Amino acid sequence: MKSIAVFNNKGGVGKTTLTYHLGYALAELGYKTLLVDLDPQSNLTLYGLTPEELHEVWEVEDAFIDDFRQARDKIPPDQFDCIASGVRSIHFLLKPTEDGIDDPAQLSKPLPLHENLGLIPGRLSTHMFEDKIPSRWSDIYRGDPQAIRTVTRIRSLCVEYSQKYSYDFVVIDTSPSLGILNKVIISTVDGFIIPCMPDMFSLYGIQNIGNALKGWKQEFDTISMLLSDNKLRDFPRRFVSFLGFTIYNASRYKGSTPWNLSQAHYNYAQQIPATIREHIQSDLWKHLNEDQLEDSIGNTIIMHTHSTRPTMAQKYKTPMWKVPSCGNLKGKDKTTVSGNRNLYESTRQHYHIFAKDLLTRLQQLETESND
Repeated sequence: MKSIAVFNNKGGVGKTTLTYHLGYALAELGYKTLLVDLDPQSNLTLYGLTPEELHEVWEVEDAFIDDFRQARDKIPPDQFDCIASGVRSIHFLLKPTEDGIDDPAQLSKPLPLHENLGLIPGRLSTHMFEDKIPSRWSDIYRGDPQAIRTVTRIRSLCVEYSQKYSYDFVVIDTSPSLGILNKVIISTVDGFIIPCMPDMFSLYGIQNIGNALKGWKQEFDTISMLLSDNKLRDFPRRFVSFLGFTIYNASRYKGSTPWNLSQAHYNYAQQIPATIREHIQSDLWKHLNEDQLEDSIGNTIIMHTHSTRPTMAQKYKTPMWKVPSCGNLKGKDKTTVSGNRNLYESTRQHYHIFAKDLLTRLQQLETESND
């Protein structure tokens, strides 16, 4: 199993759309994939559940989020087992660690999105788990078991799900933040990708990410030196690797520049690789060759704006390429979609190409790690 985070400290760059469609593309290519919604805004979850269905999931969990032990002890064991084994949010799964009690004996089932694709829903209250991390972080250095469990629980959940359901990949949607929850996520996944807009904000965002990664890696390396092998068993063998960037949701100006961007956008896009080299440590991307470092993942294949197609995909709980054939289009949506059927359906090949490029980079990372 390889865990991948889609990460940028700037919002509005298409992280959630990219996460969902990457997961679906991997699933269609035959790889069992789990999506985990760790952005408290829970937009990824709305690709799988209606707001009403999500409310039902959260409502069952409310008492457990307030006090897990008390809620568990108030009901018969068989009733608790039924609740715990159903589709549960990521905060429900993290709550026993947050409260310092034992995890349920059974693993909650993921929400099925496709034969090879599952989802762990998000929850607005996930900030409560994040609030618990700072008070425990310093205790890691002296090997405190509860502190170690808190910092590694997201990764260990990914491992448990991959073992039970044979997932090849876990793809995590993150919040647009450099806060401590993302510090934990990024420090314990295998790799991350950065979706960017071709603008000034993305260049500064990469600088901020690079500066944060330097500090996070220093702490990771210190922990690796201080703790015994037994206490390091739930940590990854190495600090996270950078898998590349993708320019996403950019306006198309056909023939204007080599990437069909406006000249101003192209000028910013051309600065992204140099900004990565300068601000993200080279040992995090040494498995990439020069062409991969210079190029957006998949080149221009998903670079340009999808217009309203992602909104339609989320509305009908299906990837963009399946919207025209989903069978339940309503009202004006039928006309809008039928008139753009080719644009919708062509996104399938585009995301498959993107996923294959990412798989090549992951294979190089695996080869470099084994060497």
